[in-house]
Amino acid sequence: MASVDLRDNNLLGISWVDSGWVPILNPGNVLDYFSERSNPFYDRTCNNEVVKMQRLTLEHLNQMVGVEYILLHAQEPILYIIRKQQRQSPTQVIPLSDYYIIAGVVYQAPDLGTVIGSRVLSAVHGVQSAFDEAMSYCRYHPSKGYWWHFKDQEERDAKAKPKSKKKEEPSSLFQRQRVDTLLLDLRSKFPPTFYQPKPGEKPIPVEVKKETEPPVELVKQEEREREPATKTSAPAPPSSKPPPEKRARLQ
Repeated sequence: MASVDLRDNNLLGISWVDSGWVPILNPGNVLDYFSERSNPFYDRTCNNEVVKMQRLTLEHLNQMVGVEYILLHAQEPILYIIRKQQRQSPTQVIPLSDYYIIAGVVYQAPDLGTVIGSRVLSAVHGVQSAFDEAMSYCRYHPSKGYWWHFKDQEERDAKAKPKSKKKEEPSSLFQRQRVDTLLLDLRSKFPPTFYQPKPGEKPIPVEVKKETEPPVELVKQEEREREPATKTSAPAPPSSKPPPEKRARLQ
């Protein structure tokens, strides 16, 4: 099978790692780790490969012209940054791309244009999604025109709105007066035995005064006195017979 050249593709979405090198990585051998043949980020036509084949030191890269890799920053033991640059003279170089190694995993750092394009694309996607969702709630009818119809609005209103209790009809004037009369009648028949002056205080018993009944002899005497008075004062009942008719005398 023909091998695919990954250098012609976008390398921002891939990573590479060799677990055998991870425990022994340090600033002295990190470029050797990066120059492994299985690393898709490494260009085998660079000056580092020429120096490696000729068994020269990295100091000879300053006298060469072309693509090279240098260790830009090291934060042991977790972070290393390697730069790919185009050397034109011992004092003039053009940066091409940066690579960062975190815990032995190699990634390509995105350039400024890629970062801005990604942010703009995310913002546009969010705005487009908002417009699409808003259009799904829009309704139109020739007689009514345009209006908004939200599916969840009715459910939210039903959940948020408390259930209204049925209002009880007020009692009539006759019912209120009748109830007050019954309560007063019950109070007179069964007076309270305790009353509480203020809330929280101890109830005080009420002294109920019972009416003393008159003796039986006095009652009988009063009845006897009433009987002759009723007899004398009572008028004679009128006779029910009609008056005699007058007859004419015969001469």
